[in-house]
Amino acid sequence: MDFIKKHYEKMILGLVLIGLVGVLVLMWFVIMADKQKMEDFKNNVVHSKGKPLPDLDLSRQDAVLNRLKQPYQLDFSATNKLFNPVQWRRGPDGKLIKLNTGREMGPGAAVVTKITPLYYVISLNSADTNGIAPRYKITVEHQAAPAQSQRRPQAHYASVNDKIPGLFTLQGVTGPVEDPTSIVLKMADGQTMTVEKDKPHRVVEGYSADIRYDVGEKINAPGQRIGDHLSFAGDDYNIIAIEQNRVVLLAQSNQKQYILPYRP
Repeated sequence: MDFIKKHYEKMILGLVLIGLVGVLVLMWFVIMADKQKMEDFKNNVVHSKGKPLPDLDLSRQDAVLNRLKQPYQLDFSATNKLFNPVQWRRGPDGKLIKLNTGREMGPGAAVVTKITPLYYVISLNSADTNGIAPRYKITVEHQAAPAQSQRRPQAHYASVNDKIPGLFTLQGVTGPVEDPTSIVLKMADGQTMTVEKDKPHRVVEGYSADIRYDVGEKINAPGQRIGDHLSFAGDDYNIIAIEQNRVVLLAQSNQKQYILPYRP
């Protein structure tokens, strides 16, 4: 007991030191365990090769793209008439006419039934040798002339080098003087042409058209020419062009042009 009383402080200090050594040894094991855990984490998690991700499902996005490539064809005019409602117009007889296509009345209902070419014809008719110089009868027919009186064949008499004002100059004669086979004419525009005796010179210079309108007033207008006037469906129209396969009308109310096709 005396030994303990004399040395208890040393014994307590020794136990403390032994405890500290034990704690240090334990901490070393703890540290080593943590280091091993971190190493295992680095090897198994940080540097490990993870499983490949599954392919993305883009089916919905592809469906949207395909739908955008083929947009909906919505018809707001021919079916439900949302923006172009059906019009009803009253005809000259008082009856209502439904305009499904716009061609039931007005210019769209006019029909070109015939288009006739109009010719500029020059022909050599005869020779007169009773005078000092032979004179030749040359007939000019101007079918597209604006005035009716100008459309009839007009006979002109000329000797060589004679000039018919506004038409031609007779430059020469081929064949016998009293019965030539052809003549050479210099036209007013400077062109030169040969006209044979039995083969008149013919060139198309315009067209006339027969137009029919069967709605209401029922108009039949044959032989219409450029500049002629038509009235139907409550409006006035001028013919401003006639070609081989169409007629062009100009409405006086709004200056709108309408093309009437010709299908033989």
